[in-house]
Amino acid sequence: MRLFLISASALMLAACAPAAEAPAATEAAPAEAAATEAAPVAEVAYGKAATYKIDPTHASITWRVNHFGLAKYTARFTTFDATLMFNPADVAANSVEVTIDPASVETDYPGDYKAGHADSPYASWNEDMAKNPQWFNAGAHPQITFKSTSAVQSSPSTGTVTGDLTFLGATRPVTLDVTYNGVAQMPWAPDQDKIGFSARTTLKRSDFGMGAYIPNIADEVEIIIEAEFAEVAG
Repeated sequence: MRLFLISASALMLAACAPAAEAPAATEAAPAEAAATEAAPVAEVAYGKAATYKIDPTHASITWRVNHFGLAKYTARFTTFDATLMFNPADVAANSVEVTIDPASVETDYPGDYKAGHADSPYASWNEDMAKNPQWFNAGAHPQITFKSTSAVQSSPSTGTVTGDLTFLGATRPVTLDVTYNGVAQMPWAPDQDKIGFSARTTLKRSDFGMGAYIPNIADEVEIIIEAEFAEVAG
């Protein structure tokens, strides 16, 4: 995910002197004086220029889709990887590549799947979602990938990242709304930067050839990403 660089400056106000014959102005109250002072824009701390790898222990890729207009069915992927080329001085030099294993879909299905799906060739709802050709069809398409192509900054810590998403054999451009959350060093690795992002997008699954049960199960799918990246040494 691309870095969004800060460009901030403090604003200054100048006071105008009163006219020669005007009565002396009384001293402004503290609250009034404070109101005339422009607050500086807070700086955003960024990590070092380096290659970063996602920390899967502190990351999640969740998706939600409306189910019969009643609620948003929510599931996630548990196996994924991402590499971020990060340079806080050059937005154009930043890039991210992501791979997701669709067979790692986790639905948290609470019931006895086989009791309700006696004729299904799958042992669980997770396996059905992962392998069924009408869903993720992981046997034929074992990876979902995203490769960034551009970024646009909208504030010191927010912007958009656009890239090519390949899913079910189709590649389409997708734009993520991204928030840069900051940089930190863990006590056990004080020389290693960790940087964090939140991202969201909405896509149409039919654009990638998945049309099962539309419109009862909505075409639009929300993707919600939380990710910490760790600096790669050397």
